[in-house]
Amino acid sequence: MNVTISPSVIQGNLQAPASKSSMQRACAAALVSQTKTHIISPGFSNDDHAAIGVIRALGASVENLTDGSLFIDSKGVRPVTDYVNCGESGLGIRMFAPLVAMSGHAMIIEGGGSLLNRPMNFFDEIFPRLGVDVRSNAGKLPLRLQGPLVPANVQTDGSLSSQFLTGLLMAYAASDAKNVTIEVNNLKSRPYIDLTLSVMRDFGLKQPQNNNYRSFYFSTEDWRKPTGTIEYAVEGDWSGGAFLLVAAAIAGHATIRGLDLDSAQADKAILVALHRAGVSMFYDKKEISIQETGPSKLKGFEFDATDCPDLFPPLVALASACQGPSFIKGASRLTHKESDRAVTLQEEFGKLGVDILLHGDMMGIKGTDHIKSATVHSRHDHRIAMAVAVAALRASGPVQIEKADAVNKSYPSFFDDIEKLGASIHVLNKIY
Repeated sequence: MNVTISPSVIQGNLQAPASKSSMQRACAAALVSQTKTHIISPGFSNDDHAAIGVIRALGASVENLTDGSLFIDSKGVRPVTDYVNCGESGLGIRMFAPLVAMSGHAMIIEGGGSLLNRPMNFFDEIFPRLGVDVRSNAGKLPLRLQGPLVPANVQTDGSLSSQFLTGLLMAYAASDAKNVTIEVNNLKSRPYIDLTLSVMRDFGLKQPQNNNYRSFYFSTEDWRKPTGTIEYAVEGDWSGGAFLLVAAAIAGHATIRGLDLDSAQADKAILVALHRAGVSMFYDKKEISIQETGPSKLKGFEFDATDCPDLFPPLVALASACQGPSFIKGASRLTHKESDRAVTLQEEFGKLGVDILLHGDMMGIKGTDHIKSATVHSRHDHRIAMAVAVAALRASGPVQIEKADAVNKSYPSFFDDIEKLGASIHVLNKIY
């Protein structure tokens, strides 16, 4: 679908969307914890639906309750089919592959969209060391796996993503790994591993000893499976919420509810960037109020997004409205996303009259008082669609976003939500 956004003033109150990082991890933990789980405030993005489909294929029973929550009953990884499909979820493929490998059945893992072009050669390197037969398409999807996975001492590269480590940690824990260590080289996105360990704790999974994120040791202590029904409330999403906060900062004021300041989600660091940009805000544990700052008071900022690369798109939207240049470190983390996100941001924001310079690991953005009316393209990347939509609130005229339905991957109600805050939106050929 195509969406046209006209210059608008943002104001009001809104609940943040459910975190797909929290939701997908909860689905995985519910599968391997071998018990019953009640998931409160679940997410229903495309990635969340894909995760639910995967755990159903791996033997879990998932029931949608009348109050919108989910009830999951699992006896562990017991596949009921010979394939799973992770949709376009990078977290899904990397996290669920080790769980799929816990089974002795031959399984095919498929995906779609940009996921088909993402490198998956780390599976070819690690799985044979764990007794898993793996065949990939020259390091890409589809994958054929046959376990069962046997925990062993391994080394893995954490420079590309922490998501495979998340899957290994859960698979080792659910396999009651004993006296084995996962060593990690150059781990990025440490806060996401904190989130993984937090979810594992909430679901009663065996906890490894964290040696300053360089290694994770599973002791000889036996794992006692949890008893009773586990209740888990999915957190509000700091990744999606960041766009709402930036929209309020550059185009008005608003209160966003449901974002937990104690969360382990990496993207809560958006508050640091907003503060450095001169945004006035007040917050308590689960409510953030952005005060009317005024464009002339927003200033260029510096920020290191190495551990939170998903913040680049909302940060670029913020920087585009600031006085003076902004500099964001960590651009090398953006190559293997839904698009080559650094280049895509440069090209699509360039159409809006925003100059972006890429130099090695650094991105420089020159703010402007004259964001142009233009036609841009999401590049089938959900975060690009949301970023240009937010910047469009400050444009000199309408901005049309082609293929704006890319937001369904993580935040299906995004355009409805910013419309509730006052954004002027016209949707053409809406896809339900």
